[in-house]
Amino acid sequence: MDQYDGDENYMPQEDDWDRDLLLDPAWEKQQRKTFTAWCNSHLRKAGTQIENIEEDFRDGLKLMLLLEVISGERLAKPERGKMRVHKISNVNKALDFIAGKGVKLVSIGAEEIVDGNAKMTLGMIWTIILRFAIQDISVEETSAKEGLLLWCQRKTAPYKNVNIQNFHISWKDGLGFCALIHRHRPELIDYGKLRKDDPMTNLNTAFDVAEKYLDIPKMLDAEDIISTLRPDEKAVMTYVSCYYHAFSGKQKAETAANRICKVLAVNQENEQLMEDYEKLASDLLEWIRRTIPWLENRLPENTMQAMQQKLEDFRDYRRLHKPPKVQEKCQLEINFNTLQTKLRLSNRPAFMPSEGKMVSDINNAWGNLEGAEKGYEEWLLNEIRRLERLDHLAEKFRQKAAIHEAWTEGKEEMLQKRDYETASLSEIKALLKKHEAFESDLAAHQDRVEQIAAIAQELNELDYYDSPSVNARCQRICDQWDALGALTQKRSEALQRTEKLLETIDQLYLEFAKRAAPFNNWMEGAMEDLQDTFIVHTIEEIQGLSTAHEQFKATLPEADKERQAILGIHNEIAKIVQTYHVNMAGTNPYTTINPQEINAKWDKVRQLVPQRDQALIEEHARQQNNERLRRQFANQANVIGPWIQTKMEEIGRISIEMHGTLEDQLTNLRQYEKSIVNYKPKIDQLEGDHQLIQEALIFDNKHTNYTMEHIRVGWEQLLTTIARTINEIENQILTRDAKGISQEQLNEFRASFNHFDRKRTGIMDAEDFKTCLISMGYNLGENEFSRIMSIVDPNRMGLVTFQAFIDFMSRETADTDTADQVMASFKVLAGDKNYILADELRRELPPDQAEYCMARMAPYTGPDAVPGALDYMSFSTALYGESDL
Repeated sequence: MDQYDGDENYMPQEDDWDRDLLLDPAWEKQQRKTFTAWCNSHLRKAGTQIENIEEDFRDGLKLMLLLEVISGERLAKPERGKMRVHKISNVNKALDFIAGKGVKLVSIGAEEIVDGNAKMTLGMIWTIILRFAIQDISVEETSAKEGLLLWCQRKTAPYKNVNIQNFHISWKDGLGFCALIHRHRPELIDYGKLRKDDPMTNLNTAFDVAEKYLDIPKMLDAEDIISTLRPDEKAVMTYVSCYYHAFSGKQKAETAANRICKVLAVNQENEQLMEDYEKLASDLLEWIRRTIPWLENRLPENTMQAMQQKLEDFRDYRRLHKPPKVQEKCQLEINFNTLQTKLRLSNRPAFMPSEGKMVSDINNAWGNLEGAEKGYEEWLLNEIRRLERLDHLAEKFRQKAAIHEAWTEGKEEMLQKRDYETASLSEIKALLKKHEAFESDLAAHQDRVEQIAAIAQELNELDYYDSPSVNARCQRICDQWDALGALTQKRSEALQRTEKLLETIDQLYLEFAKRAAPFNNWMEGAMEDLQDTFIVHTIEEIQGLSTAHEQFKATLPEADKERQAILGIHNEIAKIVQTYHVNMAGTNPYTTINPQEINAKWDKVRQLVPQRDQALIEEHARQQNNERLRRQFANQANVIGPWIQTKMEEIGRISIEMHGTLEDQLTNLRQYEKSIVNYKPKIDQLEGDHQLIQEALIFDNKHTNYTMEHIRVGWEQLLTTIARTINEIENQILTRDAKGISQEQLNEFRASFNHFDRKRTGIMDAEDFKTCLISMGYNLGENEFSRIMSIVDPNRMGLVTFQAFIDFMSRETADTDTADQVMASFKVLAGDKNYILADELRRELPPDQAEYCMARMAPYTGPDAVPGALDYMSFSTALYGESDL
């Protein structure tokens, strides 16, 4: 395709702009003259014209004016500056308008037009001619060039010496032009006197008559056509298209003034419905567009309080913001179906919303919203669980770290003492035993260090926000632990070296130290366990903790016996010291543990036991209350969920097995809808129970398979389904009243539809619909069936609703004498004319409807029409579209 050819739909490959032939001066001359005359024939309506086609369009002003005249539409406001940038802007506005009409402007840029490129300018004008003068020509299912050629062949068929096969050499003798004029206006030319061997006379006759009587300017020169071996096809086609528009616009209109009011009212109402649909769809899609990013935001907060606020915001969205949008979505679908029904009844084309605003587009966007909403709720709950776990672990880490740090305080200084260098033999042995007890104590604390490291690791894996400080503290503990191990090993080796010089040791002190150390560790561990925080989610978990606590309490008597035994050893040591006057300074050289400390820790353990009992009892009560909330929600959900499913199935059966008149069906459905709406308080009550469950941070419920989300979705689907079913019956009533269908006919339509609705879904697929038509006597070919499907399924979904079925059947059976009535009424208004003047129309109609009608008619009046007049064909096409009238 050449770089400035138009849309390939109306310009075949053989009509591509020939780059070589363009250099032919004769061709260029013909195109310049023809295209200039064609442009001036339209520009003169605006009171202007052009002299040089590539110069006068350079600033874009006359180009934009030309497009406004031939399209009847307003373009963007032009730039009035004289600079090159202003000219390019104006030309771009014109090119954008052409492209907006579905025309491909390949490689035609504003710069070439502004620079006065003749080739590009001629190509652009040819594209405009094709789009606005030739593309819409249609004759017997052919269009554009083929349609124009077929029209010429049909009109000139009766004339001898005329054989129109193309748009170049077939017109050189001029008889083709004369034949077209004589066929429509025989009084203007005496065709019998024309001779094929006198092309100059024939051409000049046709051109003069067309200019004088048909208002078709001279776009060709007889000398150029005769002297050129092959006249320029595009110039001839442009000129011939003017004949087509001149003669095809002389037909009578199809409507009458007594139907104008009704048509205008319906058109205005439908246009208002379209505007309402577009606005409602835009608002709903904009709300979905704003809401989805909020639901898709997965940036976690660092604290439980912040995450709880996010959860509360989400609950507000569910309770307050989403329900009105659900109603808007349902109302949007109802308005769309009602509008389509009214358009079919008015014999108007089906309404096609703007791109991206179809009902299916809204349903897809709504599905994306539901997906984001579900993922957001799951994320919120998981994040709350994670933060709860993190807070618990962090507190446990701080407790264990504090206990360990308190134990290690001063241990390094103690291990670094060199007191064994000046000690006596007995003191050395005491130091060695004391060190052995310390090593035992050190080993006993190894488990706590490992627990601290494990908790820190888990906090890191769960992405705890204060992990750096936890890691630093854990590292200090580990480094200190390694240092203690090294110092312990070093002191042990020193004492062992000295031990060879020592022989005496106090076994009793040693026994006390060995028994006191593990008991002391046991008491420290018991105190730690009794003060340990816990988190549970079920009664079974709290019962497990209670059982473990009872088992611990059962060990207390045996522990008390061990305490008494240890204190007995100390008492025996004191007795021996007192008896034998041992110089021990009243302290145990092998351990720092003393009876007072043991008694104090034992008292602390006994004090913590009842506190632990109380904490477990309180948690057990809380879990019992949570279980009660679970059962309370489950009892209602297990009733409401099946009820919704049953109602959905009943509506499905009702929509297929409807009996009685449409009014009876509508009354029954509305009563059925009322009974469903009256069930709403139970849904609200269930919402309240669900709110209590969420506030209690209950994350699972083993007593039911229904979640609040299931109930909400089912309820919304139930309300939408009953509303759609009622809307279908209302549309059927509109169709029945408009088409005059009896109740018996509707029953027959319903019986046929249900018989071939094999899947019992209330909608037939294409194959079932085809079988139904064949059974009713239709002789269907592929083209005929495709035509019927375009009527009943304008959205090309491959499905046929009952409403579309009865629309089609009523249209097939309706009495179609409207054309004769309209013709008779039109003749009454027109009199002996073939048109109605605007003033006459204004006298017959209310002022607002008359102005509306005139605005609708403007694009359909031809260039040669009487000013302010509406002919029969233009009036019919404007009001009804391409109909049978």
